[in-house]
Amino acid sequence: MCDPHARILEVNFLRRHPLAAILALLVIAGAIWPLPGVVDAVTGAPAGDAELSRPLWYIVFAPLSNLLDAVTFLSMPRAIGFLVFWVIVLGGLGAVLPGTRGRKIVRTVLGVLAPCAVAVAAVLLPRPVPLLTTSELPEGGLNIVDYHSHTERSHDGRHGWTLERLGEWHARQGFQAAYVTDHNVPFAGSNDDGPIPLLPGVELSVYQQHIVGLGTMTDIDLAPYSHDTPGMIRLFAALHDQGALAIASLPEYREHHWADLDQFVAGGVDGFEIVNCAPKALAFSTAEREAVIKLARGHDLMVTGASDNHGWGKVTCVWNFTHEGAHGFSGSHVLARPIALVQGDGAASTAGLSQLWLMFRGMSWPERISWLTWIALIWIYRGMPRRKGQAGGIGILARSLGRGQTA
Repeated sequence: MCDPHARILEVNFLRRHPLAAILALLVIAGAIWPLPGVVDAVTGAPAGDAELSRPLWYIVFAPLSNLLDAVTFLSMPRAIGFLVFWVIVLGGLGAVLPGTRGRKIVRTVLGVLAPCAVAVAAVLLPRPVPLLTTSELPEGGLNIVDYHSHTERSHDGRHGWTLERLGEWHARQGFQAAYVTDHNVPFAGSNDDGPIPLLPGVELSVYQQHIVGLGTMTDIDLAPYSHDTPGMIRLFAALHDQGALAIASLPEYREHHWADLDQFVAGGVDGFEIVNCAPKALAFSTAEREAVIKLARGHDLMVTGASDNHGWGKVTCVWNFTHEGAHGFSGSHVLARPIALVQGDGAASTAGLSQLWLMFRGMSWPERISWLTWIALIWIYRGMPRRKGQAGGIGILARSLGRGQTA
């Protein structure tokens, strides 16, 4: 029996905890309009039997895992919009909700800092990541490859981001090989003691463009290719002379050479990146991607996906199915996360809400169950009747659950 002299707070779950109810509805609604884990970046169709395998701890902490991945896949304009939106919303709520002046100040400061902390965690926090799996590779002789990645030897590479760490980063996500394309520093390739082969390459900075060279090559004097577009295009032939392929990188050709792509083709470019996971490059729109795909298909050029990893960020948005000696339009099959492909189509002003809706749509059922479990536990804990003035605690929840089981 309850102590008749105790004053118990009445709880109405929906009235007092609308956020929990909204989150639960979004988790369920996302299952009604789901997105595949990965799609063919050329056709937009689901990627055959290729799928993302989420590790156990990724699923257990799915709310955190999904949020950090969703933030990672924001384009730069949408990342700014996302942060501004949630700083204003959370900081504003902290200021207007009831409480003492001191409590309002603390809540406001925490509300402003929380979105920034999430952004930093997305870049730096070690965490489990999805692994791309497929049963097609043994029969088809294909490999899962990354065409564009960096180590600490790049000027903007993370300090301590060694070849070993780069290889481990790729292997955890299902890659079987990766090209190392440091800025203006050719890599000769290595298979020594690493989890996957690291293949020879370089990323050359020339006139308003970065060109990814795939293959073994020596240092190149970049001065002749750094003054104008016609000069830059002659770099393609110089790479061919060394037996390497020349791939035009995002976002530079979109930002500076969109009107020059026919000249790229005439000059001998071997292909174009159509997906690049760097925030600046994710602003590539679907219409722009389709135009480049049409150009590449018409001239039998490669289309590639690039993690463009520099040691910042823990998860990739793209993989390539390819085989040794691949070239031409059919040489690489690009698979990508849908949430990354649509970044160029969404307004920055809507990112605060639309990115989360894309996140809810892209979750697997185990992730949804994890979300609903966490929502239920926190809902029960927060809604537990307790004596007025009594602080919350795990013990209250445990005792209540115990009484429910013995009732």
